[in-house]
Amino acid sequence: MKIENNARLVYSTDPAASCSVCGRPRPDCVCSSRRVAKDAVPGRIVARLRTEKKGRGGKTVTVVHGLPANVEFLRELSRELKRACGTGGTIVDDGIELQGDLRVRVRDVLTKRGYAVKG
Repeated sequence: MKIENNARLVYSTDPAASCSVCGRPRPDCVCSSRRVAKDAVPGRIVARLRTEKKGRGGKTVTVVHGLPANVEFLRELSRELKRACGTGGTIVDDGIELQGDLRVRVRDVLTKRGYAVKG
């Protein structure tokens, strides 16, 4: 039996080949250390709300998306939303995920901050 085209990397001692935080190869790194404050925070923010269940074992999460891709802004807003709702959550690439169906509470917090809310 002859194996051809088996060229995948199994092990490498090159420290530059993998991320020092998450251990994944550099092109596939998904850790938060690679996130940078990309966008400035605009004056008018339109946040969009939705709930999702798919791919989460039947658990419902509230997703706030359409936010600026500024890491510090997302971190601060995530902390405030989690405290106001009394729940856990995380920052994802396109917004914030909160555990549970919390659209009413999240809408209240965002409108108090002066953001337009859709959904």
